[in-house]
Amino acid sequence: MTERSTGPQGPSPIADGPVPGPTPQASAKRRLGPSPVLAYVFLLPAAVLLGIWVIYPIGYSLYRSLFGTLPTDFVGLGNYATIFTDQNLLTTIRNNLIWVVVAPILVTTLGLIFAVLTERIRWATAFKLIVFMPMAVSLMAAGVIFRLVYEQDPDKGVANAILTTVHDTFSASQGYPNARPRESDTVKAEGGGIVASGSPALIPIVGIRQDNLPSGAQPAKAGASGAVWFDFTPGGGGRNGEIDASEKGLPGVTVEAVQNGAVVATTTTADDGSFAFEGVSGAYQVRLPQSNFTAPYNGLSWLGPTLITPAIIGAFVWVWAGFAMVLIAAGLAAIPRDALEAARIDGATEWQVFRRITVPLLSPVLLVVFVTMIINTLKVFDLVFIIAPASVQDEAMVLALEMWRVSFGGGGNQGLGSALAIFLLILVLPFMIMNIRRFRREQS
Repeated sequence: MTERSTGPQGPSPIADGPVPGPTPQASAKRRLGPSPVLAYVFLLPAAVLLGIWVIYPIGYSLYRSLFGTLPTDFVGLGNYATIFTDQNLLTTIRNNLIWVVVAPILVTTLGLIFAVLTERIRWATAFKLIVFMPMAVSLMAAGVIFRLVYEQDPDKGVANAILTTVHDTFSASQGYPNARPRESDTVKAEGGGIVASGSPALIPIVGIRQDNLPSGAQPAKAGASGAVWFDFTPGGGGRNGEIDASEKGLPGVTVEAVQNGAVVATTTTADDGSFAFEGVSGAYQVRLPQSNFTAPYNGLSWLGPTLITPAIIGAFVWVWAGFAMVLIAAGLAAIPRDALEAARIDGATEWQVFRRITVPLLSPVLLVVFVTMIINTLKVFDLVFIIAPASVQDEAMVLALEMWRVSFGGGGNQGLGSALAIFLLILVLPFMIMNIRRFRREQS
C-alpha cells in the first residue's frame, strides 16, 4: 500500500519497505587504495623474515634455557635460579643496575644542556657537529679510543695527562722512587727516610736509573749546609761517598733540619743538589723525609677494579650525548617562543623559564631520549669488551657480555647463556612497550 504525504508542492509518493543501499560494485568503486589481500602479499616476506630472525630465536632460546650444558640435560628453571644465586652473576646484575640508573640520566642531562646552550652561541652548527661526531664512530672504535685515553701512564693516557698537569700546577710531584742512600757512618736510612750528620752534610743516593734523572740536573756541588747527589759515575770509576766531577745533583729534594726531635727549618735542593738552611744555629741533624722517595703523582687507575665501570660509562656518554642533543634541540625548536617571551616579560629569570616552561614542554622528547638510553645500556657490549682489561673484566661485566662469554667465549654453557638472553629480553620489554604506547597516543 502506498501512502501520500502532502508537501508544499503537492502530494509525493513514498514507497513501502527499506531504502536500498549502495550495491557491492559501487562500494568497490569507492574504496581507496589497494585491497587488503595485496597488502598481505607485500607484508608476507617481511613477516617470514621476522619469524626467522626474531620469533624463532626467541622461542628456541626459551626452550634451550631449560637445558644445561648438553642439549639433553634437562634442568628446568635451574639456569634462572643460577642467575640470582651465582656471585659473579649478581655482580653483573649490580653493574647493569648502575648502568641503567646513571648512564641515561647523564646522557639526557648533557643533551639538554648542550641543546639549550647551542641556542645562545654563534657557532651553534659547528658545536653540534663536534658533539655529534662520536655517533659516526662505531662502539668498537670508541672502545679502542678510550682504552688509550684511560692508560695509566700520563705520557700515553689523555685522562691522566690532564690530571697530572692540574695536580703539578698546584703541588710539585718530583720524586725518586726506589732511591736509597749509600750508607756510611754519617748517612743512615731511618723510618723510610734518610738522616745524615756532619757539616756540610753530604748525602750520596743510589738506586736511580740514569734516564730518570730530571732534565735540569746539574753537576753536583756542595752547598753551605750540604748536598744530595746521585753517587754514580757513568762508565765506571769514581769514589763512593764523594762528589765526582761527572756526577749529578738531585734537584727538588726536600731537606729538613732537626733539633731535639723537632723540625726547625726546611729547604729544597737546587739543580746541583746543594742546599742551605737559614736562621739555624747550634747542632742539628739533616733529614730527607720519606715523601722524597715515593712515586710522583701519575693520575688515577681508570682501568682498575674500582673505577672501571664509571670509566666505561664515561665512554658511553661521550658517544651518545650528541644523539640526545640533536633530538632535544629539535624538540626545543618546536616550543612556541611566545610562551618563553611572555614568561620573561612577566619577570621570570632564565632559570625559572628553563625549569617551569622549557623542561615541561620538552618532557615528551626527554622521555624518548631517556627510554632509548635505558634500552641501549641494557644492550651494551662492545665498550665493556674492549675497554676493560681481562684482569678486571669480571668487575665490569654486564649481562650482554656475560651472555656471550658464557655461551661462546669459553664457558660452553649455552643453556645458561640462553637463560641470560631471556632475562635480558624480559628487562627490555617494559621499555619497548612504553615506547609503543607513547607512539600510539601521539598518533591518536
